[in-house]
Order: sequence, then C-alpha cells, then structure tokens
Amino acid sequence: MKIPGSSTLSDILPHAQKHGYGVAAFSARYLACIRPVMEAAQELQSPVIVEISQRELGWFQLTPMQFRNELAKVVRELNVTVPFCLHLDHSWELNVIQDAIDAGFNSVMIDASSRPFTENVALTRIVVDMAHRAGVSVEAELGKLTTTDKMESENDEEMYTDPEEAQHFVELTGCDALAVSIGTAHGVYPVKNPKIDFDRLRAIRQRVGDLPIVLHGGSGLPPETVHTAMQIPEGGTTKMNIATDLEVALLAAMGGLERMTSAELDALDPELRAKGRQAVKDTAIDKIRNFVRSENRAWENTH
Repeated sequence: MKIPGSSTLSDILPHAQKHGYGVAAFSARYLACIRPVMEAAQELQSPVIVEISQRELGWFQLTPMQFRNELAKVVRELNVTVPFCLHLDHSWELNVIQDAIDAGFNSVMIDASSRPFTENVALTRIVVDMAHRAGVSVEAELGKLTTTDKMESENDEEMYTDPEEAQHFVELTGCDALAVSIGTAHGVYPVKNPKIDFDRLRAIRQRVGDLPIVLHGGSGLPPETVHTAMQIPEGGTTKMNIATDLEVALLAAMGGLERMTSAELDALDPELRAKGRQAVKDTAIDKIRNFVRSENRAWENTH
C-alpha cells in the first residue's frame, strides 16, 4: 500500500526539469536516517526522494516493507506536506523489484546496464509492464557507472551513454526516467572535480525529448558541476542521487564508527545516535539548499 501523499518520479521531476533545479534522491540506508532527511525537506519546503538499493537492503539487512513502514511512520509523525517519493534504487532481480512494488514503493529502478543493449531493453520492458500496472514509475540505466577508485581509466568513454542508443532505448522500453553515464561515479571522488561530459549530456537531452534524466554519483561533486548539469537547455538532470555523503556524515558524527546494520545502529546509545542523525539532517539541508537548489519549491511542485 502506497504511503498517503506520496508521489512518483513522473509527478515530481517534470517541474524541476522545467525550472532548472534538481530533486535530491537520498539513499537513507539506515532506518534512523529517514527522519532527519524528511525533517530537512519539510523545514526547507523542498520536494524529496527517499531511496534504498537492492545492494543496500542486503548491506543493512532490511526489507522493502521495513523501509516503507519507517518512512510512513515518519511522514505521519512529522505531518509531512512536501512532495516525496519512495524509490527503489539500483536493482536487478525481478523478485526484489516486485517486493518493493508490493510494499508500496512509488518508483523502482531496473539496472541492467551491465548487460548487452538488447538484454537491457528486454528486462527494462518487463519491469515497466510490472510497475505501470501498479501505478509505479520506472527508472532505467544506459551506460555504465564506475566506482571512484576506478576513475580516469583509458576506456572511460566506452562506458558512457551513447545519445543515439539512449533515444532507441527510451522508445523501446517506455521507461519514465533514464540514468546516464557522463563521467560521475559511485563513492567519494579522489579528485576535486571529476571530468563531466556536458556535451554528451546535451546530446542525450536532444535525443530523449522531455524524459527526466538522472545523475548518479552525486556525493562529493562540486555544486557548480551539479548546477551546470541541471541547467542544460530544454532541461538537464533532475534526479540527483546522494548516498555516500549521508553515511559518511552519520558515522563521522558518532566518532568514526564503521558501517553496521540498521538494527545495530538502532541499538547504540540514544545520545550517540542523536549526534549522527543531526549530522545527516545538516548534510541533507546543505544538499537541498546549495546542491540541487530545491528549497521552497514544494508548493510550486504541487501546483
């Protein structure tokens, strides 16, 4: 059952695309991080996407239903009025995606980008059919994102999204948003400002019409890089994924603890957890205000 008041990507992203801002997609990872993210969005009157990936469900030992129920509880207790979307990030197994749909997620991502083009199309089409029957939006990916410890390789551009392929992919799959590879990576960047192929992004935009474009690997990117990506003519990237920054802030505020399961975090001393949650909220506020520039866009987004 979907959370009352929740939205799909198709509800939230078009306004951001038209007006040149982004919507932060925060991978909360730990259940305890959902509340500070939603507090930040509500206080800044910003639309927001709360997400978790298939791999993160395993890392933090959570189910889609547990994640959905915690967000529903927070939304109810905070009386959240801003547009929000519950999204399943990078996932590749149909049973996990179906579990998220059944749990009440508003949006799911099928990541078959490691497969050949025809297989990516076929699998994405299956997920689009599954999801759309339930009123759920679908993000897909074309091109391959590396991790930050493998950047600057000789064949980087072979992994980038081809604009002509992107057009065919969107036409063949009917996906609602497309994650592209233009030089970002997962993790924290070892260089101050990674090389982003904005010309490629402009070419992709020209080929995919008004389809929302997603930029993964947002943690650690300089704000000016993100602003340029958001303001491409006819609409740049609108969904900006932020994951590593939140977890780094959380663990650092609690004295540099190592990654743990969500349940292990919940069992820590309440005062210690409060410090971690405050760091997550501060980080989310900074990203909303200075990174995606979505502060005070909530009312506009619903009208």
